[in-house]
Amino acid sequence: MARYFDVHPQDPQPRLIDQVVALLRDDALIAYPTDSCYALGFEMGSRTGADRIRRLRQLDEHHHFTLVCSDFAQLGEFVQLSNAAFRSIKAVTPGPYTFILPATREVPKRLAHPRKRTVGVRLPQHAVVQALVRRLGKPLVSSTLLIPGEDEPMTDGWTIKDRFDSEIDAVLDSGGCGIEPTTVVDLSGGVPDLVRIGAGDPAPFE
Repeated sequence: MARYFDVHPQDPQPRLIDQVVALLRDDALIAYPTDSCYALGFEMGSRTGADRIRRLRQLDEHHHFTLVCSDFAQLGEFVQLSNAAFRSIKAVTPGPYTFILPATREVPKRLAHPRKRTVGVRLPQHAVVQALVRRLGKPLVSSTLLIPGEDEPMTDGWTIKDRFDSEIDAVLDSGGCGIEPTTVVDLSGGVPDLVRIGAGDPAPFE
């Protein structure tokens, strides 16, 4: 049965954040709100998180997982960041964007694209996510909570808990959440490639 956490959207309770972080460090898979829509997340050291998300979302091994980072210093540990890529990301973050970049050796092979060795990275503008990642001390590995056959991601914490009670370990609910996933930009080739138009304004990359 998934645990349910009612977290304040602007001033998340440290006690609750600590409890969620403890679950993540114990190999938990969580559902949590972001500045775009709900996402699934697990700690980088988890041996089961990636496979659990692939099963739940029916994804293959080529799916790009996203490392949700606390700041640029952390982001720079896990992806190769050119000056041009840094400027592009800096101009629109924090915000609802995911950027695909070459992974460094700090990224476990099971989390990177098997052929390209790329990974998604994200700097969200959401107080709960920021508090969670800061307390965790490392990126939260994530994927949009979009179920096969459905057009829109799920947006309600209690509905998510009811539906996936036996498949995830915790749900964080902080009220209203968006219904659009992030805008995805591939920067791995040097020139921005707009992969998906979502909540973030695509104009800077068109």
